[in-house]
Amino acid sequence: MQPDNPYASTRGSITSKQLPAFDQDIINKYNRSGPRYTSYPTALEFSPLPEGLETKILQEREAHAPLSLYFHIPFCRHLCYYCACNKIIIKKNSDAGDYLAYLMAEIKHKRSLLTLPENSKKPLVKQLHFGGGTPTFLQDNELIQLWDFLQTQFEFLPEDQGDYSIEIDPRELSGETLKVLRNLGFNRISLGVQDLDETVQIAVNRVHSAELIENVLNEARELGFHSINVDLIYGLPHQTPETFDKTIRRIIEMSPDRLSVFNYAHLPERFKSQRQIKEDDLPTPSAKLTMLGNTINTLTEAGYQYIGIDHFAKPDDELAVAQREGKLHRNFQGYTIMGDCDLLGFGVSSISQIANANNSYILQNHTDLQVYKDTIDLARNNPTIMPAVNVIKTSIKDRLRKYVIMNLLCHDYMDFRDINQKFGIDAITYFIHEIQQLGEMQEDRLIDMDAAGIRVLPRGRLLGRNVAMIFDEYLDKKHKDRFSKVI
Repeated sequence: MQPDNPYASTRGSITSKQLPAFDQDIINKYNRSGPRYTSYPTALEFSPLPEGLETKILQEREAHAPLSLYFHIPFCRHLCYYCACNKIIIKKNSDAGDYLAYLMAEIKHKRSLLTLPENSKKPLVKQLHFGGGTPTFLQDNELIQLWDFLQTQFEFLPEDQGDYSIEIDPRELSGETLKVLRNLGFNRISLGVQDLDETVQIAVNRVHSAELIENVLNEARELGFHSINVDLIYGLPHQTPETFDKTIRRIIEMSPDRLSVFNYAHLPERFKSQRQIKEDDLPTPSAKLTMLGNTINTLTEAGYQYIGIDHFAKPDDELAVAQREGKLHRNFQGYTIMGDCDLLGFGVSSISQIANANNSYILQNHTDLQVYKDTIDLARNNPTIMPAVNVIKTSIKDRLRKYVIMNLLCHDYMDFRDINQKFGIDAITYFIHEIQQLGEMQEDRLIDMDAAGIRVLPRGRLLGRNVAMIFDEYLDKKHKDRFSKVI
């Protein structure tokens, strides 16, 4: 059997087949800690990078493979208590010092090592993302400076063909910032909102009005951004199902193209800022599940398609279209339509994913800003020195399991015949242990299995990570307590 597409539409509308079914008893049964699988193996499998390896990896990269670029801007003006990102809190732009100069030095250094395709003067870029921190902490002239520099180093697809995005704190915009971004060529933005309830906002130290959010969305829409995403979080202090439902419905009125609705993971022992949140103020697990169930129902009734792992999109958004066509991918930038790209990361803590003819690698820059800067300084006089300090070299076995996991998380199925052809194995024999482990999920109607493949059913869509975890060889060996709950 070739699994029929679970995203097929009837008369232009989304079928119930693709909607996740919310079953609180099943969620309680399977809700355990697990990875989000922005990579496989996950970042917890990093080991120290041998000297000279990053240079070799960049030089041997497949020259014709297009690039996706990621730039980490770590600075924030305000500390959001829930945040688990790599960030640096500073009040004035001048306090960020010469980070932009270091970033451009790294870009130039890495770019000089890349082998160019024949008859090309620059590597081709199909996707770009500014993340943080708060990328719009940079002033408008700094954003222009960085963008103009990038044009000297890379060849970018026209903005109607490429995917060029930036994360935005609506509080950190000048009157011209959105216009500047659009004129440069950014075509997608993501707004951190989290919640519209003032009591919740005060408790997490992120206060802004609904009117501000709506004004930013309206301006972005008028300027012609192709896609606008809004980030929300459920499980924050003082949230209730009623208050969060009010936020969801107000956001729907604003009509973003995508929504990311994340589960707040309270891990104060790991993230110092979360110690500012009182555990007694957090909603109960039962209340959190109610928020999730209500959110799914409300968004799907409003016409949003559930993509997976907390993400929703309008049916005509590129992510939703790619999922229905079986072309969706997942990497460190989340769900993406640009699965054929190598990912090059720049800046403190950034991550790269690069393949060559024989191997695939995941690399990470140092997470400490001063160490990152010191490394770039050393590289000015010694070009063999590179900013990455950690590496994962993936094996053929890793790439096989990654293929399975990403298909389950992006398209809700695993086709045995497809795997046999791509990897030269008998998938049923190879994964017999995993197939046996899935028996209980089949009995609970989370999945359907037969001789042709494995399909995640509506009842299992919210628990897709649980299905994927069965195929993760690293998960039960270590780090089990390093991940947040699936729901």
